[in-house]
Amino acid sequence: MTKSLARNAKAKAGFTLGRKGFAKISAVEGVYLSAAMEDRFREFDRQGLSPAERRKAIARAFGKPR
Repeated sequence: MTKSLARNAKAKAGFTLGRKGFAKISAVEGVYLSAAMEDRFREFDRQGLSPAERRKAIARAFGKPR
């Protein structure tokens, strides 16, 4: 595989942006987490929730009831 193909394949795989990095980018736009949101994410960390479990918890808390 040539270098350019390898680079493109890696770029398509993506990467995960961490909470601190996301916070820095969001701050440029004037977007910050509220204290309640920070508490909720800290609790997710304490519980060791997976990304899917975190999404479900957020949807339960803020989503429309079905």
